[in-house]
Amino acid sequence: MVKAIYFNIDDNLDYENSLLKEWGVKDLELMEIKDKEGRKSFVQYLQEEKAEGLVVEYEQVTKAVMEQLPDLKIVSLQSIGYNNTDTKAASELGVCITNVPGFCAEEVAVHAVCMAMDLVRKITFYDRSVRSGKWDPLMGYKTYRMSGMTFGMVFFGEIPKKMVPILKALGMKILVYAPTKTKEYLADFGCEKAETLEELLKDSDFVSLHTPLTPETRHMISEPQLKLMKSSAFLINTARGSVVDEPALVKALKEGWIKGAGIDVIEDEANEVSELFGIENTVITPHAAFISEDSFYDARRRALKQLVMLLSWKKVPEHLVNKDVIDKLQL
Repeated sequence: MVKAIYFNIDDNLDYENSLLKEWGVKDLELMEIKDKEGRKSFVQYLQEEKAEGLVVEYEQVTKAVMEQLPDLKIVSLQSIGYNNTDTKAASELGVCITNVPGFCAEEVAVHAVCMAMDLVRKITFYDRSVRSGKWDPLMGYKTYRMSGMTFGMVFFGEIPKKMVPILKALGMKILVYAPTKTKEYLADFGCEKAETLEELLKDSDFVSLHTPLTPETRHMISEPQLKLMKSSAFLINTARGSVVDEPALVKALKEGWIKGAGIDVIEDEANEVSELFGIENTVITPHAAFISEDSFYDARRRALKQLVMLLSWKKVPEHLVNKDVIDKLQL
C-alpha cells in the first residue's frame, strides 16, 4: 500500500477518501497528520511512514528536506503558487511538484474587482468613519465614475480573463502587461497590450497584480515603479505579498504617490504582521480572495487527483510544475 501524508491541512480527509472510493483506487492510503505544536517535523512523519506523497500548504519543501526523503515521489499543493517548494532540486531528485492552477480564478477575479469598486466608492472608508461616529459623505478623496477609466493588469492568466467581462460591463478600458501574450491574443479578449510594465504603470488608473512569486517577480513593484503611477491611481494585489516591496508601498501611500491600495496578501503572512495595517487609505483582507466552498473542494479534488495519477495510475500528473522531471519518472 502506497502512503501519502496530508500535513496540517484544514478539515479531515473524508472527502478525499470518498473520492478514492468513487475512482476505484485501493492501493493508496491517505494519512492525516495535524501537528501545529511542532512535536515532530513533517520530514520525520514521512520518514517513519516511508510515504511517497505529501500534501502541504505552507511548509517549506527545500532541497535539504527532499534529500532526507528517498521515498518521496510527489508534493501535491492545494494552491496555484508553488514558491514554498524548490522545483529545481525536486527535478534533480526525481520528485514531482504539482499545483492546482485556476481552481479559484472566479473567486479571486471577483475579489479584485470588488476591491477596485470599494476603493473608488470609498465603501470601507465610509464604513470606518460612520462606525467611529462621523457622518460625512464628502470625507476623503474625490470620487469619479469607473466608466472610461483604464484598468491595468500585470500578466494575463485565468484570473484576469475572468475579470475582463466584469470590467467591460463597468465601461472600463483594459490594458495588459504580459510579455508572453501577443497583441492579437489580448485583442481577442478586448484588451490592449502594454509593451512594457512602465507603460502600464503610467497609463493605468488601477494596477492589478496577477503574477506568481518567482525570483524575477519578487519586488517587481517597488519605489521606482510606484513613482511612475498616477497620483490618482490604485494598486491592487491579490497575487503574492512579496511581488510588492512593502516598505516602498507604505511610503507611496503615506506620501500620496498613489491614491490607495487594495491588498489581500502581505510579505510576512507567517507572523501576520505588516506596516500596511496602519495605513488609512488601504483596504486589506486576510489572504481571503481565493476562498469559497466551491474553490475549497475543487482544490482538494484536483490535488488528490495528482497524487492518484502518479502513485496509483502511474501517469504523469496533469498539473506537473517541474516538467523536466518527466525523464526521471519510472511509470
